[in-house]
Amino acid sequence: MTVTPCRKKWKGTMTDRERFNNQMHYKPIDRCFNMEFGYWNENFQEWDIFLENGITNNVEADLFFNFDISSGVGGCVGMYPPFPEKLIDETETTRILRDGDGRLIEVPKDGHDTIPRYIKSFITTPDDWQKVKEERFDPDNPARKVDVEAIKKAHPPDRDYALAVDCGSMIGRVRDMLTVEGLAYACADYPEMIEDMIETRCQLVEHFLDQVLGEIDFDLGVGWEDIACKNGPLAPDWLFRDVITSRYKRIGDKIHAHGIDLWYTDCDGDVRPLLPYFLEGGINCLFPYEVNSCCHPGELLDEYGKDLRIMGGVDKIELAKGPDAIKAYLESLAPYVERGGYIPFCDHRCPPNVNPHDYLYYLDLKEEMFGMKE
Repeated sequence: MTVTPCRKKWKGTMTDRERFNNQMHYKPIDRCFNMEFGYWNENFQEWDIFLENGITNNVEADLFFNFDISSGVGGCVGMYPPFPEKLIDETETTRILRDGDGRLIEVPKDGHDTIPRYIKSFITTPDDWQKVKEERFDPDNPARKVDVEAIKKAHPPDRDYALAVDCGSMIGRVRDMLTVEGLAYACADYPEMIEDMIETRCQLVEHFLDQVLGEIDFDLGVGWEDIACKNGPLAPDWLFRDVITSRYKRIGDKIHAHGIDLWYTDCDGDVRPLLPYFLEGGINCLFPYEVNSCCHPGELLDEYGKDLRIMGGVDKIELAKGPDAIKAYLESLAPYVERGGYIPFCDHRCPPNVNPHDYLYYLDLKEEMFGMKE
């Protein structure tokens, strides 16, 4: 599908790549990097601006709003092959499925956006893990071989956008496989199994990085954890202190050796207890930074100074309150945008309760406040 943008790209004198790198390294910029993290599926079914223009997903929405461009390169660094998805049972309103991680989950039949109810993990004992490890975490699986030449062709050295390299997930995907409850029990009953699951993932990430680092000129590393909620981390402190941080360091050492000094991990919830471990391991940027489960981004940027960067942090609840609240919140972010090391956008996917007209006001106001001055 060809997407016709509904607005002009923000004026600028730098490439998107130059702008992103300078902003995240506290260097001079022509104007703020302009991006958003995306939208709930319901937005594409309810917002008139999407319905009237045939916009059906986040990729199309980015083109529609003419945001600045960035991209990323990933590899096969997790479970492969996944479990075949299978319908197990159903009720009038829900379906019970075996998902790609081997879990039994319950999902609504109407397909609305929600977190599934996790019933049971396939992995509950070390024997279960060994079976899955042998079948689905084989480092020699041909799927883990990277087509480096294809990546070079797709992302040439003279590109004008920032390019990220996947640094994987040490604990978030383990939590996915086990469920939150299963992870809690396993940490108590089988800590050696948990460490082996983390080590296995670390080795697969290292195997991928060894194939691409030095071959492609990356601008940053990216990862995914989602290992916190509004009440704090979903894994015990000792696991980060004694097991996970050392694996972060191994990955950090690899990317640092190739000049990559910016690394964000996607982690929702209250990340404050995890920040010392992230920073020690080399993760120095938070994304997409949820406000209500943590704090105003300025609090952490003030506390950690230039050791920390943040992407996100525009309170979605304030976006839903209308123009006055939107303006007041963006004004509270202005000093941090000016300082650098911070890119503002909605703190996670923008929900459908935000009025689309107010959302356009928000985009216009961002440009007025953070765009290039005449």
